[in-house]
Amino acid sequence: MSTPQIEVPPDKGSESALSETELATASPEVFAGTLSEYLTAWWRRIKGGESGAVPVLVGLVVIIIFFQLERSAFLSDGNIVALLGEAALYVIIGAAETFALLLSEIDLSIGYGVGIGGFVIAELIAAPVNLPWWLGILGGIAALSLLGLLQGSLIARLGLPSFIVTLGGQLGFLGIVEVLANADSTAVGGVIQVSQTSPISKLSNSQMSPTLTWIVVIGAVVVFAAVTLNTSRSRRARGLHTVPLGVTVLTIVVLAVVGVVLALICNANRSGFGTIEGMPWLFPYVLLIILAYTWLLSRTRTGRYLYAVGNNPEAARRAGINVKWIVTFGFIMSSATAALAAVVYIGTQGSMSIDINGGQLVLFAVAAAVIGGTTLFGGRGRMVNALLGGVVIATVFNGLSIMGASPEVVNLVTAVVLIAAVSLDALVRRRATR
Repeated sequence: MSTPQIEVPPDKGSESALSETELATASPEVFAGTLSEYLTAWWRRIKGGESGAVPVLVGLVVIIIFFQLERSAFLSDGNIVALLGEAALYVIIGAAETFALLLSEIDLSIGYGVGIGGFVIAELIAAPVNLPWWLGILGGIAALSLLGLLQGSLIARLGLPSFIVTLGGQLGFLGIVEVLANADSTAVGGVIQVSQTSPISKLSNSQMSPTLTWIVVIGAVVVFAAVTLNTSRSRRARGLHTVPLGVTVLTIVVLAVVGVVLALICNANRSGFGTIEGMPWLFPYVLLIILAYTWLLSRTRTGRYLYAVGNNPEAARRAGINVKWIVTFGFIMSSATAALAAVVYIGTQGSMSIDINGGQLVLFAVAAAVIGGTTLFGGRGRMVNALLGGVVIATVFNGLSIMGASPEVVNLVTAVVLIAAVSLDALVRRRATR
């Protein structure tokens, strides 16, 4: 009897023992021990079809350069802050759509979900109910979570196509919006006014002091650095793969530079008739949502199951994952996030109106997620993609508005950007498959 041969794995630094496919598709931290090796592995992944957010960032830079050349006021302090404020709604509804897209599904009801959430919140915090603002938000989240549970159950347990279920949900949600508006005696002409002194209004229309802005930015960088360095140290102590220390330090430095630049821009006086300084409260609100959802997807078992079900539902089921519950959970989160977007909508508009264009909002939700890099085919995407996509959409809208473009031109340009993003996603997937 022959002695069985034991295959010894290659050394970490031995690239010759690894195939080109393995090098191109593996995460950079698997084989990289230094910053140089990490960047080399990262470049291989890009050539292998895993381009990540690079095309989005390059496209955003090109768009910014174009608008700055056309209108020098585009990169002024006031316009940058206004642009980021405009992006807030697109980012959050993009995050809502991401939950469905990760499952290789789609949610067409998000737009009027924002409408339902907005009316529930507005009616709860306005007279005669006069609940505290935070209870109003919880009420909106609860109402939409129940609707998301209904839609998710129909899709997961009855096997109905999400396109049809959520299309019906879109029409049904529109009907609910009309019922809520007509049933409220305080809704004059289908509009509920929200007091400007309400924290929900102040979220979109007020800002921190310059001192508090610096405290928040420095605190955020310090917390990020501490968490990142501790996570890296902990993984190394347990013998797990992690990014090289040089990459971690570089990431912290880049974040610190971005934070300082943002603080300087926000603390500049943005008013020609008085003084408006400081970071809008809307910015940390959006970033906290993105960070919380990023943690959910990357650090929890449920988040990893969302990716598994999106990649291969049958394989996930055979692995013991409750696929029906994960699909239902994804649609609950999608609807609940629409309530968080409604908070921004109410604050920006100062009221909740029956004229909300939910059909257009859902298109922006899909566009923000897909333009940012989330695939339409499930199993790939991150919440930061919604952040990038929302900023791209707001940049296009803002730039064209400064140039005096008509609404028709704005819609055409947005359509071109969306189709370009989907085409890029299809090409990347095809190249990765090859």
